[in-house]
Amino acid sequence: MSLAVCPGSFDPITLGHLDVVRRARSMFDEVVVGVAVNSSKRALLDLDTRVALAQKAVADLPGVRVEVVPGLLADFVTQVGAVAVVKGLRGAADVDAETPMALMNRHLSGVETVFVPGDSALAHIASSLVKDVARFGGPIDDLVPPGVGDAVRAALTTDGGEAR
Repeated sequence: MSLAVCPGSFDPITLGHLDVVRRARSMFDEVVVGVAVNSSKRALLDLDTRVALAQKAVADLPGVRVEVVPGLLADFVTQVGAVAVVKGLRGAADVDAETPMALMNRHLSGVETVFVPGDSALAHIASSLVKDVARFGGPIDDLVPPGVGDAVRAALTTDGGEAR
């Protein structure tokens, strides 16, 4: 049985993320959505919220589960027995950012990264843009799975709505 990991901070999970997860599931027997902490970013949503939202978003996808990546992705993929990491690419900037990480993960774990070009209809959706639009009161519910928009707006209200 082949297993792949789709990692990310998912702050918040978007329809673009779900597209990549669905497509990964068509290539692998099982997919683990690995919710990770990005040490270079301050998350809007806490880890438990991001996990819960991801679980709800993939609940209808057989063979997909959500787990926390507690440290290095390379260690996590080895721990869960993954044969691949699957990452979505929206454009050239993503290739530039993801390639060094893919090479490092392969160096550390021996696991290859599979890049999936994002659906062109969703290529404009990024978690950072979703948060920016929401900070200024713009509509985001058509960019994220059900319930995620409410969670983002609630977190911004709790946070005072300040840009980070």
